[in-house]
Amino acid sequence: MTDSSPLSPTELKRLHRDWRRSIDVDISLILDGVQNPYNLGAIYRSAAAYKVTSLVCVPPSVEPEHPKVAKTALGSQRLVSRSEADSGPSAVRAAQADGRLTVALELTESAVPLFEVALPARVCLVVGHEERGVHRDTLAAVDHIAYLPQLGKIGSLNVAHSVTAALYETLRQQADQQR
Repeated sequence: MTDSSPLSPTELKRLHRDWRRSIDVDISLILDGVQNPYNLGAIYRSAAAYKVTSLVCVPPSVEPEHPKVAKTALGSQRLVSRSEADSGPSAVRAAQADGRLTVALELTESAVPLFEVALPARVCLVVGHEERGVHRDTLAAVDHIAYLPQLGKIGSLNVAHSVTAALYETLRQQADQQR
Protein backbone atom coordinates (compact mmCIF):
# COMPACT_ATOMS: atom_id res chain seq x y z
CA MET A 1 0.00 0.00 0.00
CA THR A 2 1.34 3.43 -0.92
CA ASP A 3 1.50 6.35 1.48
CA SER A 4 -1.12 8.92 0.50
CA SER A 5 -0.27 11.54 3.08
CA PRO A 6 0.51 15.03 1.74
CA LEU A 7 4.13 15.95 1.15
CA SER A 8 5.87 18.25 3.57
CA PRO A 9 7.18 21.55 2.15
CA THR A 10 10.69 20.06 1.99
CA GLU A 11 9.46 16.92 0.23
CA LEU A 12 7.47 19.03 -2.23
CA LYS A 13 10.55 21.12 -3.07
CA ARG A 14 12.58 17.93 -3.57
CA LEU A 15 9.91 16.43 -5.86
CA HIS A 16 9.83 19.52 -8.09
CA ARG A 17 13.62 19.90 -8.04
CA ASP A 18 14.08 16.33 -9.25
CA TRP A 19 11.62 16.87 -12.12
CA ARG A 20 13.18 20.22 -13.00
CA ARG A 21 16.57 18.57 -13.34
CA SER A 22 15.26 15.65 -15.40
CA ILE A 23 13.56 17.60 -18.20
CA ASP A 24 15.39 19.97 -20.51
CA VAL A 25 13.01 22.52 -22.05
CA ASP A 26 13.23 26.06 -23.35
CA ILE A 27 9.68 27.35 -23.72
CA SER A 28 8.68 30.87 -24.60
CA LEU A 29 5.28 32.52 -24.91
CA ILE A 30 3.94 35.21 -27.20
CA LEU A 31 0.84 36.96 -25.90
CA ASP A 32 -0.75 38.56 -28.96
CA GLY A 33 -2.96 41.24 -27.43
CA VAL A 34 -3.82 39.69 -24.06
CA GLN A 35 -5.44 42.58 -22.20
CA ASN A 36 -7.15 41.20 -19.12
CA PRO A 37 -4.89 41.77 -16.08
CA TYR A 38 -6.17 38.67 -14.27
CA ASN A 39 -5.35 36.55 -17.30
CA LEU A 40 -1.85 38.03 -17.53
CA GLY A 41 -1.29 37.37 -13.82
CA ALA A 42 -2.47 33.77 -14.16
CA ILE A 43 -0.28 33.28 -17.25
CA TYR A 44 2.75 34.60 -15.33
CA ARG A 45 2.04 32.14 -12.54
CA SER A 46 1.76 29.17 -14.92
CA ALA A 47 4.81 30.37 -16.87
CA ALA A 48 6.89 30.42 -13.69
CA ALA A 49 5.58 26.99 -12.66
CA TYR A 50 6.36 25.42 -16.04
CA LYS A 51 9.84 26.91 -16.55
CA VAL A 52 9.00 29.40 -19.32
CA THR A 53 12.16 31.31 -20.20
CA SER A 54 10.58 34.35 -21.84
CA LEU A 55 7.25 36.01 -22.35
CA VAL A 56 6.73 38.46 -25.23
CA CYS A 57 3.76 40.82 -25.09
CA VAL A 58 2.31 42.25 -28.30
CA PRO A 59 0.22 45.44 -28.01
CA PRO A 60 -2.36 46.15 -27.02
CA SER A 61 -1.54 44.48 -23.73
CA VAL A 62 -1.86 45.17 -20.06
CA GLU A 63 1.19 46.37 -18.14
CA PRO A 64 2.71 43.82 -15.75
CA GLU A 65 2.75 46.49 -13.01
CA HIS A 66 -1.07 46.66 -13.04
CA PRO A 67 -2.35 45.90 -9.50
CA LYS A 68 -4.70 43.16 -10.77
CA VAL A 69 -1.77 41.42 -12.49
CA ALA A 70 0.15 41.46 -9.22
CA LYS A 71 -2.87 40.14 -7.30
CA THR A 72 -3.12 37.06 -9.54
CA ALA A 73 0.58 36.52 -10.27
CA LEU A 74 1.54 36.52 -6.58
CA GLY A 75 5.11 37.60 -7.33
CA SER A 76 5.69 35.16 -10.18
CA GLN A 77 6.03 37.99 -12.71
CA ARG A 78 9.53 38.62 -11.36
CA LEU A 79 10.52 35.03 -12.25
CA VAL A 80 9.81 35.23 -16.00
CA SER A 81 11.68 37.46 -18.43
CA ARG A 82 9.27 39.79 -20.26
CA SER A 83 9.72 41.87 -23.38
CA GLU A 84 7.53 43.60 -25.94
CA ALA A 85 7.32 43.26 -29.70
CA ASP A 86 5.84 45.71 -32.20
CA SER A 87 3.65 43.06 -33.79
CA GLY A 88 2.73 39.40 -33.59
CA PRO A 89 4.43 38.47 -36.87
CA SER A 90 7.69 40.16 -35.80
CA ALA A 91 7.57 38.32 -32.46
CA VAL A 92 6.99 35.01 -34.29
CA ARG A 93 9.86 35.66 -36.72
CA ALA A 94 12.18 36.46 -33.81
CA ALA A 95 11.22 33.19 -32.09
CA GLN A 96 11.79 31.25 -35.30
CA ALA A 97 15.16 32.95 -35.83
CA ASP A 98 16.01 31.81 -32.29
CA GLY A 99 15.42 28.20 -33.39
CA ARG A 100 11.98 27.74 -31.87
CA LEU A 101 9.00 25.94 -33.36
CA THR A 102 6.07 28.36 -33.15
CA VAL A 103 2.63 26.99 -32.33
CA ALA A 104 -0.45 29.18 -32.05
CA LEU A 105 -3.35 28.02 -29.91
CA GLU A 106 -6.42 29.00 -31.88
CA LEU A 107 -9.70 27.56 -33.09
CA THR A 108 -9.44 27.54 -36.90
CA GLU A 109 -10.43 25.10 -39.63
CA SER A 110 -6.79 24.14 -40.19
CA ALA A 111 -5.97 23.65 -36.48
CA VAL A 112 -4.98 20.20 -35.24
CA PRO A 113 -5.17 18.86 -31.68
CA LEU A 114 -2.14 20.09 -29.74
CA PHE A 115 -1.14 16.54 -28.79
CA GLU A 116 -0.72 15.74 -32.52
CA VAL A 117 1.99 18.41 -32.88
CA ALA A 118 5.47 17.13 -32.02
CA LEU A 119 6.59 19.78 -29.55
CA PRO A 120 10.38 20.08 -29.32
CA ALA A 121 12.36 21.26 -26.31
CA ARG A 122 12.66 24.73 -27.92
CA VAL A 123 9.13 25.85 -28.58
CA CYS A 124 7.19 29.11 -28.57
CA LEU A 125 3.49 28.97 -27.82
CA VAL A 126 1.37 31.84 -29.15
CA VAL A 127 -1.96 32.88 -27.66
CA GLY A 128 -4.23 35.79 -28.40
CA HIS A 129 -6.80 38.21 -27.12
CA GLU A 130 -9.44 36.86 -24.76
CA GLU A 131 -12.29 37.25 -27.28
CA ARG A 132 -10.72 37.89 -30.69
CA GLY A 133 -7.93 35.32 -30.43
CA VAL A 134 -4.60 35.40 -32.26
CA HIS A 135 -4.41 38.07 -34.96
CA ARG A 136 -4.66 36.76 -38.56
CA ASP A 137 -1.22 38.12 -39.52
CA THR A 138 0.30 36.32 -36.55
CA LEU A 139 -1.46 33.06 -37.47
CA ALA A 140 -0.03 33.33 -40.99
CA ALA A 141 3.50 33.51 -39.55
CA VAL A 142 3.48 30.53 -37.15
CA ASP A 143 4.66 27.00 -37.96
CA HIS A 144 1.54 25.26 -36.61
CA ILE A 145 -1.95 26.12 -35.42
CA ALA A 146 -3.32 23.83 -32.74
CA TYR A 147 -6.26 23.63 -30.41
CA LEU A 148 -7.07 21.94 -27.13
CA PRO A 149 -9.72 19.27 -27.78
CA GLN A 150 -12.66 19.53 -25.40
CA LEU A 151 -15.26 16.86 -24.82
CA GLY A 152 -17.81 18.77 -22.78
CA LYS A 153 -20.39 21.32 -23.77
CA ILE A 154 -18.02 24.28 -23.49
CA GLY A 155 -16.22 25.00 -26.76
CA SER A 156 -13.27 27.05 -25.51
CA LEU A 157 -11.23 27.80 -22.43
CA ASN A 158 -10.05 31.03 -20.88
CA VAL A 159 -6.69 32.07 -22.38
CA ALA A 160 -4.85 31.57 -19.08
CA HIS A 161 -6.25 28.05 -18.69
CA SER A 162 -5.33 27.28 -22.31
CA VAL A 163 -1.74 28.40 -21.70
CA THR A 164 -1.51 26.16 -18.64
CA ALA A 165 -2.85 23.13 -20.52
CA ALA A 166 -0.48 23.77 -23.46
CA LEU A 167 2.52 24.15 -21.14
CA TYR A 168 1.62 20.88 -19.47
CA GLU A 169 1.36 19.11 -22.84
CA THR A 170 4.75 20.52 -23.88
CA LEU A 171 6.40 19.21 -20.72
CA ARG A 172 4.57 15.88 -20.99
CA GLN A 173 5.93 15.35 -24.50
CA GLN A 174 9.45 16.27 -23.40
CA ALA A 175 9.27 13.91 -20.43
CA ASP A 176 8.22 11.10 -22.80
CA GLN A 177 11.09 11.89 -25.19
CA GLN A 178 13.79 12.37 -22.54
CA ARG A 179 13.06 9.40 -20.32
